[in-house]
Amino acid sequence: MSTHTDTIAEPNPNELPADITAPHTKPRARGWIHLVSAIVAVVAGITLTAVAWSLAGLEAGLATLAYSISVVGMFAVSATYHRITWKSVAARIRMKRLDHAMIFIFIAGTYTPFALLAMDHGAQERLVMAIVWGGALAGVVLKLFWPTAPKWVGVPLYLLLGWVSAFFIATIMHNAGVAAMVLLAVGGALYSIGAIMYALKWPDPWPATFGYHEFFHACTAVAAICQYIAIWFAAL
Repeated sequence: MSTHTDTIAEPNPNELPADITAPHTKPRARGWIHLVSAIVAVVAGITLTAVAWSLAGLEAGLATLAYSISVVGMFAVSATYHRITWKSVAARIRMKRLDHAMIFIFIAGTYTPFALLAMDHGAQERLVMAIVWGGALAGVVLKLFWPTAPKWVGVPLYLLLGWVSAFFIATIMHNAGVAAMVLLAVGGALYSIGAIMYALKWPDPWPATFGYHEFFHACTAVAAICQYIAIWFAAL
């Protein structure tokens, strides 16, 4: 038990995969997409929350605030992790834990406005919130306590949680409109494509400048824009 606890607190480099411990040169574009996205998300989130709160009321304001915090948090943590060259394996893996855990928080945060504003109030609303935030909590625990889990463990969890909306298409279309549902689906498709690229490490045309990880980040940035617009429809 003590050995396991020590591993969590201070990772053993001998037990970590080579892509974490081996010295490597990051592509020059690594982290820049999410750094710019974080800055834009601050402005966009403040605007969305303020408008939703003033025009649609307290519930819409709180729902969009939760979303805004989650999207800014994910992009900011990702940019910090990927832009900085961490000097120690321990620091690098701690940031990797947080980076991957924030994706689950972001997914749940994105669903929050739809659950509270585009679902039927009552059992359905509570069900969606329980699924997405319960799943996000489980994902965070996984990433924090098993940071070296292979991609085939984490990526399917992201995808499964991200496509919860597929079970509520009719409700979302009825309450938020066709445009919101289409944008939500397009965003989900882009996230899925990006996750598959990340898992396959493909395409990787310019490893020194813009590699497979940058394609993944580009997909997440465009997907976030689609779902941001969708939340406007849901909130207003």
